[in-house]
Amino acid sequence: MALSMHRDLSNKQMDTSKYVRYTPEQVEALERVYSECPKPSSMRRQQLIRECPILSNIEPKQIKVWFQNRRCREKQRKEASRLQTVNRKLNAMNKLLMEENDRLQKQVSHLVYENGYMRQQLHTVSTTATDTSCESAVMSGQHQQPNPTPQRPQRDANNPAGLLAIAEETLAEFLSKATGTAVDWVQMIGMKPGPDSIGIVAVSRNCNGVAARACGLVSLEPMKIAEILKDRPSWFRDCRCVELFSVIPTGNGGSIELIYMQTYAPTTLASARDFWTLRYTTSLEDGSLVICERSLTSSTGGPAGPPPSCFVRAEMLPSGFLIRPCEGGGSIVHIVDHINLDAWSVPEVLRPLYESSKILAQKMTMAALRHIRQIAQETSGEIQYSGGRQPAVLRTFGQRLCRGFNDAINGFVDDGWSIMGSDGVEDVTIAINSSPSKFLGSQYNTLSMLPTFGGVLCAKASMLLQNVPPALLVRFLREHRSEWADYGVDAYCAASLKASPYAVPCARPGGFPSSQVILPLAHTVEHEEFLEVVRLEGHAFSPEDVALSRDMYLLQLCSGVDENAAGACAQLVFAPIDESFADDAPLLPSGFRVIPLDPKSDAPTATRTLDLASTLEVGPGNARPTGEADMNSYNLRSVLTIAFQFTFENHLQDDVAAMARQYVRSVVSSVQRVAMAIAPSRLSTFMGPKPLPGSPEALTLARWICRSYGIHTGGELLLVDLQAGDAVLKQLWHHTDAIMCCSVKTNASPIFTFANQAGLDMLETTLVALQDIMLDKILDEAGRKILLSEFSKIMQQGFAYLPAGICVSSMGRPVSYEQAIAWKVLNDDDSSHCLALMFMSWSFV
Repeated sequence: MALSMHRDLSNKQMDTSKYVRYTPEQVEALERVYSECPKPSSMRRQQLIRECPILSNIEPKQIKVWFQNRRCREKQRKEASRLQTVNRKLNAMNKLLMEENDRLQKQVSHLVYENGYMRQQLHTVSTTATDTSCESAVMSGQHQQPNPTPQRPQRDANNPAGLLAIAEETLAEFLSKATGTAVDWVQMIGMKPGPDSIGIVAVSRNCNGVAARACGLVSLEPMKIAEILKDRPSWFRDCRCVELFSVIPTGNGGSIELIYMQTYAPTTLASARDFWTLRYTTSLEDGSLVICERSLTSSTGGPAGPPPSCFVRAEMLPSGFLIRPCEGGGSIVHIVDHINLDAWSVPEVLRPLYESSKILAQKMTMAALRHIRQIAQETSGEIQYSGGRQPAVLRTFGQRLCRGFNDAINGFVDDGWSIMGSDGVEDVTIAINSSPSKFLGSQYNTLSMLPTFGGVLCAKASMLLQNVPPALLVRFLREHRSEWADYGVDAYCAASLKASPYAVPCARPGGFPSSQVILPLAHTVEHEEFLEVVRLEGHAFSPEDVALSRDMYLLQLCSGVDENAAGACAQLVFAPIDESFADDAPLLPSGFRVIPLDPKSDAPTATRTLDLASTLEVGPGNARPTGEADMNSYNLRSVLTIAFQFTFENHLQDDVAAMARQYVRSVVSSVQRVAMAIAPSRLSTFMGPKPLPGSPEALTLARWICRSYGIHTGGELLLVDLQAGDAVLKQLWHHTDAIMCCSVKTNASPIFTFANQAGLDMLETTLVALQDIMLDKILDEAGRKILLSEFSKIMQQGFAYLPAGICVSSMGRPVSYEQAIAWKVLNDDDSSHCLALMFMSWSFV
């Protein structure tokens, strides 16, 4: 009985200490502290009790529990809000997928009907017709297939009623593409729908022109989305200008706009495009907002004359945006782009650029959807400030870089560009602009007011690349600037933009080295594009100038480096800036653009890098030599366009032109060498790029490495006969441990000369850049001491085992390894050729 009473008393005491009923005044006081400091320290809680008399009857421990509970409730509230948002997205996506499923079911029914019809026609032909009539009947059956873009009847476009008839017809055709079966859509590979993905993306198959379609969720209201999408130059990087000629209100509360648009050419080998279109904005009965657009002809209100010089008139078939509000906020956006770019007006090898629905999807359809999602995240505060600048300001920098690069590639006459005479070799084109303020804006007024300022000069070239993934090439050019850049030219560009009176420096390819540091600045929602500042550290023209060296800065935009993005264009664009990096800093962009070519539209060429500037001609009759049409040698083709811009003073125009031409030629040569090195070619050619004097063939070196390993250690490096030829190199190349060779010369740091695939992965480099890496640069201090102490043993006994340690890749990342072995590689005369190292069980830390 006594024990029971004691237990009851203890429970009451526990309840009294655990549960405290706070008055509203006490809660208000605690909430004020919580808003300032959600997790106060013990001293802060005691101070709170002293400063607030109304809390004096509460123990510090109880106040600690209150703050813990308050933080827990806040966390639960945020999680509940997040789950509600995700639930709304999932409900909207589920609705979207159900509609997409219904559309696909209709498409299947349509295709089944067509298939049955064609079977009936073929059966009739085979039983009742002769061979001649059979062919006629089959062709007749083919011509009876439904046309996805039927020819509309002529309308009178001289009055609003006629334009409204065209607009309503455009609306019907657009909706049939966006939600129906008017186009045979095929979902793009790798584009998986989901609440956080870009949405559902499809491309056309077997239709007139090229078409792409996308639908996704955006957390913005329909009117805001419509306003953003109508501003095409803000998200369509290839759009040069849009001019609105007239606006006609319609009786249903909508409007009809007559628009003229110009788009850039993506490469120097083709002309730019322009469009005359009618844009119709209206609302549907279900509350959806529609913006649809189509080209106008001379009979439907379009211009009667030819397009301006440097442009080719392209056709926009019914396209547009369907924006549907979602319950709880946000919108579902359907986007359709359907364009005929007149592919016959470009060289045959470039036609895939104008016949690829994947490229259209990347450049227009997905770009529009990504842009509104980017602004939605900026509006909601999900994207934070970076470098003290608002996200919209950083986005504007990216737009300016792309626009300036496109201006340099196209060199429009009405912007002041003119072609300079060549030196007899047409591989590099030089264009000059003596009034750059027209296309660069007011930020160039300070330069143009200089008495000696002459203008801007652009050197550009294009080439065809074989077997080189665009993403891989651009990543290499970004990470290994020293492989292609001349720092003397970089310094000249930086000095010119600062209006410095520096003369043109002597070009010293491969001059005194300078390291680069990449500083991230901003990136888009899906990291498909990122903006960064590159600091070129400690630049000097020669070793004697080291004391006077200074850092240089570049604003750089990199995009398309995701290898999984189908049909994506990859580019690296940069411009010199000064340390202040003002929001209105003058930008003179230069860089590289690599556009993949769709292989289905053109026969392949030989596996090599070709110069296109002087060999391609426009027209369908260009026959390629039979020796260049081997399908077995084809993997991937792309068009690379290079453009570099320089300012010049009046009296130095010819000197700068000569320097620019020579510089771009050296860049082209470097890129060709890089392309050959990173192309997935035969293993026997791996040692081809940039061989060192006296280096053996790859097969010979592989045999020496394996033979020397067996002589010194008594073991077998590979389970293959050393006389097996390619098999030795193949197994060595794919060996799981990192194997690499370095030179062994007196009075010189060991330089790497060879590495297998694992070795290149560990060093984060390629065979081209490998020979610029020294052994002592990748080893830490402990590793260097161990190797130095064991070096004499390696030279005398032939090998030595090294303990576990840490080394550093070329990108500065630490790499750990459990054990390493170093051995002396002997040639056929048993003389020392190089030192081989094998790092076992390595991994990035």
